[in-house]
Amino acid sequence: MSSSGSSVTPSVPTQRLMSVASHLNSPRFKVVVCRNLGPDVMSILEARPGLDLVVWPQDSACERPWLMENISGATGVIVMLTDKVNAELLDKAGPSLKVVSTMSVGYDHIDLKEAAQRGLKVGYTPDVLTDAVADLSVMLALMAGRNGGTGVDLVQRGQWATFSWAPFGLCGPQLSTTAASPTRKIGFLGFGRIAQATLARLVPFGITHCLYFSNPSSLPNHARDAALAKQHKLQGVSKVDLDELSRESDVLFILAPGGGETYHIVNETLLRKMKRTSILVNASRGTLVDSDALAKALREGWIWGAGLDVVEGEPNVTIDHPLVKEPRCVIVPHIASATLETRLEMATRAAQNLIGAILGREMPSEVNLSDIS
Repeated sequence: MSSSGSSVTPSVPTQRLMSVASHLNSPRFKVVVCRNLGPDVMSILEARPGLDLVVWPQDSACERPWLMENISGATGVIVMLTDKVNAELLDKAGPSLKVVSTMSVGYDHIDLKEAAQRGLKVGYTPDVLTDAVADLSVMLALMAGRNGGTGVDLVQRGQWATFSWAPFGLCGPQLSTTAASPTRKIGFLGFGRIAQATLARLVPFGITHCLYFSNPSSLPNHARDAALAKQHKLQGVSKVDLDELSRESDVLFILAPGGGETYHIVNETLLRKMKRTSILVNASRGTLVDSDALAKALREGWIWGAGLDVVEGEPNVTIDHPLVKEPRCVIVPHIASATLETRLEMATRAAQNLIGAILGREMPSEVNLSDIS
């Protein structure tokens, strides 16, 4: 203070020294990033003061030895679906770890019980991939029903010129309604955001009924179902049991979470009840579908075709896999969220989740671990 009571403004050199001192005294947080998230998102992390980034340097899945070597002392880690977060990794990280942020809507690769016991926060990326997965689900239904896999293979192998056209060659069941076939019943195993977005995309095809099976312990939501039926001009939206779902669905979309409760829920018993002209689409988790049972169903003609974005045991799905051998099974390599727009949003959300947890702020998308024991 001067004698007049006014403040004394520090000189420019003093201000610079104060800034440097403040920077030196600010806490530093080690953050491990298991995949370069691109310039738009990495710049978000790089611009945040106090973060010391350790980034897997290769354009490939992060190798486990590298992760185990670098995780020690980290405050946060951004992982992909290919990175297993278990007790071994968390022990190696040590007590400094506060948050695990995954660039995925699923978190089967994270041991939530271990995370809860250690008081960790877990971030994920729901909502942002809803539209992309719904788009691909419809694509798979069309490809499987209209023999798209067989047709593409025929052209790519140079056999179009020698293919013998026939009145019903390469024909399959039509997704849209016709004057002669005016009813279409679409089934959903799981009826969350993605399923409802898929339903909305199917309305222009003239579907007439929506059937769904969800958690048996949850009560039917009659008001919501009536509102959806009115909105989409459907004859009905109904919660049904698995038996009716399998018997009545012209196309059955598998869009439920993974885990023990849904493991192989699509099995031989369910598949045998389906229509011979029905289509099965799985864009959720490979573990929901018994691959051997589905291959048998396709081979013996219990159902017409299948469109899969996920397969149990992926990515170890070789040319000898029973489903790869089935011509009416269209398989793509887990690309449901693979749009430029969606992946950018997912990576951004993963970064935001990590930063929020480290700074003690609200995470945009946090897994609820309160009921995990």
